Amino acid sequence: MSFALRAEGLGKSFTLHLQGGITLPVLHGIDLSVAPGECVALAGPSGAGKSTLMRCLYGNYGAGSGRILLRHDDAVVDLAAADARLVRAVRRDTLGYVSQFLRVIPRVPAVEIVAEPLTARGIAREEALARAGALLARLNLPERLHRLPPATFSGGEQQRVNLARGFAPGYPVLLLDEPTASLDAANREVVIALIAEAKARGTAIIGIFHDVEVRDRVADRLFEVAPLAEVA
Repeated sequence: MSFALRAEGLGKSFTLHLQGGITLPVLHGIDLSVAPGECVALAGPSGAGKSTLMRCLYGNYGAGSGRILLRHDDAVVDLAAADARLVRAVRRDTLGYVSQFLRVIPRVPAVEIVAEPLTARGIAREEALARAGALLARLNLPERLHRLPPATFSGGEQQRVNLARGFAPGYPVLLLDEPTASLDAANREVVIALIAEAKARGTAIIGIFHDVEVRDRVADRLFEVAPLAEVA
């Protein structure tokens, strides 16, 4: 099976400098592959390292060992060894990430936040804003909020902005960290539909879904992340 994203022997530890330099191992020997059009759900108990794995795959955390192979611009690149310029290009064109939290520049309107990754890829500003507004409307964010900065939005409203920003560009690979955590039933259904449509377009998805019903409806298979007990 062809892969869109694959981790080989991925490991990650954290050094606790304020605790005498103790090393806390979190991930070891992770082998994970996701194919175009497939959704893999990370499973495992709280604290097992699921979010750490996602952040390693996106490049927020440097990998301690192993490789992270991604198909980007008709080539396979190793994100674990990529320089900052390549990581920026990958995030612009190939790899999207919806985290649990919306981190944006203050006072930027919600519709501009969603449109930004589209204009970064060369889409005309008016088209980008139109697509952003349509996606926010689909996620039931009232139009009166589109031109307001989301700092004062509720948690569920901020998450919908976050989701719109992640889904708008149509990335070939998409990482989802609890995408429905702050949403009501109606908006969970919208997200489930967005995931299904992305898969149908060939998007490869890796996700953390604490909502078991959502996970069972969108995931093609589970990948178990087991906790590591050893502390060196």
